[in-house]
Parts: sequence; structure tokens; C-alpha cells
Amino acid sequence: MTSIDFYFNADDRLGVACRLAGKAMRQQKRVLIYAPEHGVAEKIDRMLWTAKAVSFIPHCYAHDPLAGSTPVLITAGEVAAVPETACEVLLNLSVDYPPFFERHARLLEIVAQDEEQVLAGRTRFKFYRDRGYAIRNHDLLAAEARA
Repeated sequence: MTSIDFYFNADDRLGVACRLAGKAMRQQKRVLIYAPEHGVAEKIDRMLWTAKAVSFIPHCYAHDPLAGSTPVLITAGEVAAVPETACEVLLNLSVDYPPFFERHARLLEIVAQDEEQVLAGRTRFKFYRDRGYAIRNHDLLAAEARA
């Protein structure tokens, strides 16, 4: 069964996504970043190239010929574009749950502090909880205060 981690109170949702993708990559895990809106996919693509806090993270779009040998993949658009390529970690940047999340060993959900994100995050949390998934919560504000 997929293990699910919610990272909430994110002040920079895409910045957190870059850090989590980098961490998973360093743990030798392949990551699929699900960003159904093309604008979000393009922004995370740029951030993965330039994020100094995590250094360069090798990545490409899931439909790229190099996808089979790249540790971090980005998919944009329709669910049909989601590759069958084995990725242990799915990082969701959609406001909805990804309909294919069960294919992955681990699902990472990032919830920003704005009201729309909080409400969407609660809906996804309830969806997973109601189906019996074990969920771990990570309060990013509390973690930042401890650091």
C-alpha cells in the first residue's frame, strides 16, 4: 500500500517540492512530479535547474527520450501522459489527488498556507484517510522554528 506524507504550512510550495525531490534523489529513489497545469510544470522545471539550496537535480519531462535514465521526471497535462516508468516516489502538485497514485510506493503532498491550498489539502487528506491509507504529517512551520 502506498505510504503518504503530507507537508503542510509550506511558505513556498514549489521550493519544498525541489527540496523533497532532491532528498529522494540522494536516497536513490526515482521521482515523478505530477504537475497537471503546464505553467506549474514549466516553473518547477526552471526551479530544478536553478535552486541553489538543493543544487542541480537531473530531471526531464516524462515523455523525453532520456526519461528512462533520469532520476526525476515531470509530467504535465493529462493523466494519459503519466509514464509507466517505475518511480518509487510521486510528488503531487495538483489540487486533486492523482488518480494513479497507487502505482507508487510513496506519495508526497505539499500544502501551502493559502486558504485554497489548505481546503484542497484537507479534501485530499480525507480522501486518502477514508480509504485506509496511513498518513504521516510534517508541519513545516514547526520544523522551521526548531531549526
